[in-house]
Amino acid sequence: SSQEALEEDWIVTKVISNLSKPVIAMIDGFCLGGGLEIAMACDLRIASDRSKLGQPEINLGIIPGAGGTQRLTRLIGEGRAMEMILTGRMITAKEACNYGILNFIYSAEELETKTMEIANTIADKSPYAIERAKKSVKAVSHLNLEKGLKFEREMFIECANSKDGKEGITAFIEKRKPEFKGH
Repeated sequence: SSQEALEEDWIVTKVISNLSKPVIAMIDGFCLGGGLEIAMACDLRIASDRSKLGQPEINLGIIPGAGGTQRLTRLIGEGRAMEMILTGRMITAKEACNYGILNFIYSAEELETKTMEIANTIADKSPYAIERAKKSVKAVSHLNLEKGLKFEREMFIECANSKDGKEGITAFIEKRKPEFKGH
């Protein structure tokens, strides 16, 4: 049934969004409806210059149902989200990057290589700090500024007191690359 399919899409986006490790969506081609909703649940979105993105559900007499209205609005603001959702119009990768949906655009030929470079850059960082940074950024959607700042300080203190935090500071002082262990 359509209700069961929607529940599965919602569960997939919830799982992706709540993972402690960063998730990168690599988009090459059409990314519409549920596909865009899954991509928006990821932490970064990287696309080829030939990609097209959109929430065309309105053309079928329905609306996005796996987080599209909520995540798109948080990413790009109410005005742009309304435009995309109410018109059902597909936008180019360049427009999507200008709107703030995409983090980077590359040619189709270099998309995978560039995406892996970004993934490897992130993988070089402390897994402990990455997890807390992700939690802190995600908290923006459900905490007011005062509580968000308090939560950020808590995450900072956890990182500063962690073995990875101490290793990072020591490595900086010793002018060497840190060796993070994930705790």
